Amino acid sequence: MISPLEILRRRDMRETFTFTIDPADAKDFDDALSFEIIKCPNDAINDQMVNDQMVNDQMVNDQSPIYQIGVHIADVSFYVKPGTKIDDEAYQRGTSVYLVDRVIPMLPEELCNDKCSLRPGEDKLCMSVVFTMDDHARVLKYKVCRTVIRSDARLNYDEAQDIINPSDPSTPRDPRILDSALLTLNRLAQQLRAERIANGALTIEQEEMRFKLDQKGHPTDIYFESPNEAHHLIEEFMLLANKTIAKAVGSGRPFVYRVHDLPDSEKLDEVERFKAKIKSPKSKRTSRFAGKSAEGLRRAIEMLTIRAQAKAVYSTYNIGHYGLAFSHYTHFTSPIRRYPDLMVHRLVEKYILTGKKVEMNREEMEIMCEHCSACEQAAAQAERDSVKLYQALWMNDHVGEIHTGYISGITDFGLFVQLDDNRCEGLIHISKIGDIKRYDLGDQVTVKVVQVDVNRSLIDFEFA
Repeated sequence: MISPLEILRRRDMRETFTFTIDPADAKDFDDALSFEIIKCPNDAINDQMVNDQMVNDQMVNDQSPIYQIGVHIADVSFYVKPGTKIDDEAYQRGTSVYLVDRVIPMLPEELCNDKCSLRPGEDKLCMSVVFTMDDHARVLKYKVCRTVIRSDARLNYDEAQDIINPSDPSTPRDPRILDSALLTLNRLAQQLRAERIANGALTIEQEEMRFKLDQKGHPTDIYFESPNEAHHLIEEFMLLANKTIAKAVGSGRPFVYRVHDLPDSEKLDEVERFKAKIKSPKSKRTSRFAGKSAEGLRRAIEMLTIRAQAKAVYSTYNIGHYGLAFSHYTHFTSPIRRYPDLMVHRLVEKYILTGKKVEMNREEMEIMCEHCSACEQAAAQAERDSVKLYQALWMNDHVGEIHTGYISGITDFGLFVQLDDNRCEGLIHISKIGDIKRYDLGDQVTVKVVQVDVNRSLIDFEFA
């Protein structure tokens, strides 16, 4: 129960239409969007601008709608105080870990799934960035504040996508504000995304592998989820909030930035050489690749591009974010599952909300950033290992089967092949390759599953 005094301390947005979009199986809803149309466009423009953007004649004369859009993030810092046992444990974990069959949360479930989770119909405390935006997705002003909200609707991504792009176009639109809000926010998000891409942001999107498990936890099927417009909608507004918070703090005070260095130039050259070889009119490869093999080439190029990238990390030293093409960026939107976001919420309280000139110890913060970066990388490795284990469990039931795939890696001890239908990856050992032949990344091959070592998550193929 939230005390009336705490509500009085905050901006009360419980009457503003608010909703969440999350995966269907999610329990910890740590972000929500609110949407409101401002009826008097010109009244919303004042001197509090983002990115030193000036009001010009076009803005003044533009009578198209102006919107108030809130990005509301669970106020974990209200419940988790520095120096407490819960905070110490959260810091040691650094992040929640998402394995195939379970989630290892950073915070106790009572917090992440109950008190902090932005469940519909319940009053919840948030740290929010409330934007005033025009119909061209330009931010006219913003306000960082502590709020109390009440979510009106909880959607999963498929439900949201079906409103944005109905599976049956003849279905009449629901006149409720939910439909109009989603359609408007989706249009604004597409403009934000187009601007990012025009500025040089990377747009590599990979399908996420999922497993269906039986009652004993054994995989019975593999399927894939691709990002859709609903994913992009949430992504763009979370990116906007993260970027805005980082720029609001500025570069003069110690802060937790999410930074991404320039890619490895030699590895990028390798990607370009591979692309040039494919497109060369003298190459015989062009005529050999069609259908699924073309998909293999695309995935090979994506894989090489990803391997060329530096790892994004946390740091008090801002070098910008290459992948997003942002000069300032942080993580603010997931404090339930990432400790750096909780650190950022506390810094926002000190630097922005209190208005006091507080200087934090940069050396101590940098040590914490390095720890959180290490925790993130360990969690990512655990998640990859979990997927490999369940791939091996799946393939162990399919020994002897024939599959098509493409060459995803070449080493001195053999060829790695990723299968087309289930994306499982295995090795053709050099001793089983036989006749001397030239093999390249992206080559289409047909293989037989010959052996699986579940304990080591290893899959062995041979040419069929």
